[in-house]
Amino acid sequence: MMERVYIFDTTLRDGEQSPGVSLNVKEKLEIAKQLVKLGVDVIEAGFPVASPGTFMAVAEIAKQVRGVCICALARANFGDIDRAWEALREAEAPRIHTFIATSDIHLQFKLKMSREQVLETAREAVRRARQYTGDVEFSAEDASRSDVNFLCQVLAVAIEAGATVLNIPDTVGYAVPEEFGELIRTIREKTPGIEKVTLSVHCHNDLGLAVANTLAAISNGARQAEVTINGIGERAGNAALEEVVMALYARRPLYQMATGINTKEIYRTSKLVAALTGMPVQPNKAIVGKNAFAHESGIHQDGVLKDRRTYEIIDPVVIGIPKSTLVLGKQSGRHAFKSRLAELGYSLSEEELNAAFARFKELCDRKKEITDNDLLALIEEEMGRVPPTYELHYFHISSGTTIVPTATVGLKVKGQVLEEAACGNGPVDAIYKAIDKITGLKCTLESYGLDAVTG
Repeated sequence: MMERVYIFDTTLRDGEQSPGVSLNVKEKLEIAKQLVKLGVDVIEAGFPVASPGTFMAVAEIAKQVRGVCICALARANFGDIDRAWEALREAEAPRIHTFIATSDIHLQFKLKMSREQVLETAREAVRRARQYTGDVEFSAEDASRSDVNFLCQVLAVAIEAGATVLNIPDTVGYAVPEEFGELIRTIREKTPGIEKVTLSVHCHNDLGLAVANTLAAISNGARQAEVTINGIGERAGNAALEEVVMALYARRPLYQMATGINTKEIYRTSKLVAALTGMPVQPNKAIVGKNAFAHESGIHQDGVLKDRRTYEIIDPVVIGIPKSTLVLGKQSGRHAFKSRLAELGYSLSEEELNAAFARFKELCDRKKEITDNDLLALIEEEMGRVPPTYELHYFHISSGTTIVPTATVGLKVKGQVLEEAACGNGPVDAIYKAIDKITGLKCTLESYGLDAVTG
């Protein structure tokens, strides 16, 4: 039987610390409810002492969201811990997460405390939190840069004081997988009472290794992964939930680990978080990027059409995407071109297909992205349904806040370029009026769309 890895989602706390991200109470509630559908084990709802708005958001999530552990962050002082409990008191399953730094650089320059003072502060903080709830998580901030013997001392004190979860953060994303895995193994070997608690990790992505470090920690005994949707978070972000979960899923024979995540909600959750935070997912982002299951190479497209597994290690349906995308472009082959035409309802003879494919390749050299409308126009012309009477030669638009939109258009007809200019209610309207003048026809705009350049 597979062992269980618990998924601790900190999108609403560490994720909101991404520069430029600010979520209101309603948006946080919407994300929290979606995280329940996703099947996370713990939602870190926020840092209540940070602001009245954050306190209110944690309190509302604690009150309204059921079926999941709701966690609030607190520094290792009574004021923070008391405030965290005030926000959490109506939660079905509350957890207080308290932390203090353990690295020498933090002790010297930030905390200005001795090691003995840190040990005592950690002990008292955990005890205080245990007065409110039986579920207390303790984090040793900057653990990956801490003296390992002192780190184990602090963790042992936290266990003795009543902590139920010990979190090992790679706070500044300094660790590499081999070293971080060894750190987890050493902690398990040297910390008295470690078998009584759940060992957790929280990795940042400053060196692009957050997911790799998380997986290395799991391989060495960590059983809780602290992650965010889309990997958002402080600086370069956190370990991405979707990447950690799907790595464990895709490599089950290797890891022998399971999570409680409903993977079919991954894509929906990613889209929601991207929309509400205003942080679009990069196209080549693993698992949820728009190119993650897209294929343009003709060789790859041919393979995917024959059997998806030739070039995909995960079925997109598993994460909530209906199917792979075959992107038609200059690298595409006849097989993918013919397949897409069939999906659009066209069955061409071999001669028609050859001619259409040749024109498609010509179009690819002029356009970055070929849409279905491009294909429809191409096929209609090739099959003689729409004679190519006019060909766009050039156009020029003048538009702004203080001038009337004006367009100049040149259409080529039988080798001759006809030119006209017109004004309109906008640049598109002006172009169509100029075309109307040249053709003598009243054109109707049937479809209009805008695509963000960021994807």
